Amino acid sequence: MRWYRHTYAQVLLAIVLGALLGHFRPTLGEAMKPLGDGFVNLVKMIISPVIFLTIVTGIAGMRDLAAVGRVAAKAFAYFLFFSTLALVVGLIVANTVQPGAGMNVDPASLDASKVAQYAQKAHETGLVPFLMGLIPESLLTPLTGDNILQTLLVAILFGVALPMVGQRGERLLSALEDLAAVVFRVVAILMKAAPIGAFGAMAFTIGKYGIAALAQLAYLVGTFYLTSALFVVVVLGAVGLWAGFSILRLIAYLKGELLLVLGTSSSESALPLLIEKLEQAGCPRRVVGLVVPTGYSFNLDGTNIYMTLAALFIAQACNVHLPLEQQIALLGVAMISSKGAAGVTGAGFITLAATLSIVPSVPVAGMTLILGVDRFMSECRSLTNFIGNAVAAIVVSKWEGALDHAQLDAALKGER
Repeated sequence: MRWYRHTYAQVLLAIVLGALLGHFRPTLGEAMKPLGDGFVNLVKMIISPVIFLTIVTGIAGMRDLAAVGRVAAKAFAYFLFFSTLALVVGLIVANTVQPGAGMNVDPASLDASKVAQYAQKAHETGLVPFLMGLIPESLLTPLTGDNILQTLLVAILFGVALPMVGQRGERLLSALEDLAAVVFRVVAILMKAAPIGAFGAMAFTIGKYGIAALAQLAYLVGTFYLTSALFVVVVLGAVGLWAGFSILRLIAYLKGELLLVLGTSSSESALPLLIEKLEQAGCPRRVVGLVVPTGYSFNLDGTNIYMTLAALFIAQACNVHLPLEQQIALLGVAMISSKGAAGVTGAGFITLAATLSIVPSVPVAGMTLILGVDRFMSECRSLTNFIGNAVAAIVVSKWEGALDHAQLDAALKGER
């Protein structure tokens, strides 16, 4: 197949063209926003059915409830450890590099109205609202909504119940497996529009915010990108070596999906493709179906690095000294608020607002300092989150003794 027929090459070209349009014709670039939004909405339309069918067929095919609980327990243990580690890494880097030092910003001079909508949304997050949001209004609501955790809950219940009805369950399981094949074919059709979506999203981003906005806070943005890259290569790379694969080969294997995430600034846009790619790489459906959708809410390595790094940047810029005990308290609050904002659009910025609102010594209005470049950091958050969830699925598959190492090696070497 010629190079220009590959989706990843088309998406890369679209990103470049979108950036050029946004830079040289910013007004026209901003007008391309519906193309990016439309593609993301197309993908979101299919996410709930993909998750539902993947989990139901995986669990029902296992016929072992103890195994389901074991996979979930291992996944959450992984999420808790690496989410906390990502927060700690952000904290250490912020204290070492101190990207906000020397800015000497007077908090009273900041326009808090610019972040008012995020602060208001932050008040709606928290552990209790999050737990209440897990319960859908009806059994069918998650299939038509965009709450991944509600879809996950209904799918698990349905998958557990299916084997309990005997032969009728077997017939329905067979029908759902056929339906899953059709749904994934729909995903393949939708991905034909990926270059258009990436073009529109990138043209809008550069057209609205401009490359100059990135240069104004380049030190913070550069620190965040470098920290995230080191986390992926060093931390997740070490995990990969333990699990028997190269993180660089995994990134190369997922290059098309990563370019899609980069172009749209949304890791959700590539979720169905990630599930399919991981299954092709030797991870069983029952593991992928549980780990990946749950990880999209609980395993956000990039978002967690951003949380503590951005919070300390604001404190340093406003000359607010945070002793170690307050930084540890901030880390604890970030762990809770990041779960409370799961599934909320713009979760990274909203979660930061929720965290700062509970740490009164750091002004929430300080978020205006990074509002202009948050969109650029959003892309890095999404990429890091995406890679982190791919690694999590492979690791949990290995823990379960269900990882096909030969198939994984073949996939990462491009032999499949």
